[in-house]
Amino acid sequence: MAPSVTKIMSRDWDARARKNAFHYIASWRKEWDLESFIASGEEDFERLVIPILVRCHLPPAGKCMLELGCGAGRMTASFAKRFEQVYAFDLSREMLFRARRTHTAQKNILWLLSNGADLSCVASDSMDFVFSYLVLQHLPEEALALQYIREMVRVLRPGGVFLFQFNGGFETTMNWRGRLAWRVVDALWAARLGMLSRTFASALGLDPALAGKSWRGASIAADAVAECAHASNGVVREINGENTPMAWCCGVKRQLGG
Repeated sequence: MAPSVTKIMSRDWDARARKNAFHYIASWRKEWDLESFIASGEEDFERLVIPILVRCHLPPAGKCMLELGCGAGRMTASFAKRFEQVYAFDLSREMLFRARRTHTAQKNILWLLSNGADLSCVASDSMDFVFSYLVLQHLPEEALALQYIREMVRVLRPGGVFLFQFNGGFETTMNWRGRLAWRVVDALWAARLGMLSRTFASALGLDPALAGKSWRGASIAADAVAECAHASNGVVREINGENTPMAWCCGVKRQLGG
């Protein structure tokens, strides 16, 4: 991934954080207050994470986990209540600033600025659990999403558990006018004409904060996800929501000699 693209991704998410951080993290509501925002993270932890930890026989007490794309910390506090140490990554300084300000009382969270390409600052075989939600779907290239999948498996200890969401849907829900409009917006973004891209989006009645492929990222086939995890020493246990924008993959890192 070219450094220029990761810089643009960081710039875009900083702008979204300044405009309305909670909404662009959890866009099913326009307006959140802090209490409801954090409560939604706890609800998702109970709904999405606890069943996987139970099925994979991973009690969180005393364990270390990594959250890829923590944003403003919507779910991070839920992890910190259960795990001994939480590594919370995001590529937006503005998002991390809001997350730190919200979670000052929790001392077992290490807030880390991502380089937008990998987890190179984390040692291999050092995490018990890795998690990512509403993150890979925004990455502009399939290769970058697959690289992060490789990295999530790499940092796991043998027997550690991974759980991540990705966009597995390839069917468009827009009419041809909408597709054409976003194609022009995305082309301007790819040409590094960010201001013009946002101006054009606004002129069409679109949200300028969504301009560019750092919002409508690349779709990934479930087969490609499974192959990537397997080649990285991962054993996929489940893929749910295949061929939909809300696809999930969970599994474990292969045991030594396994």
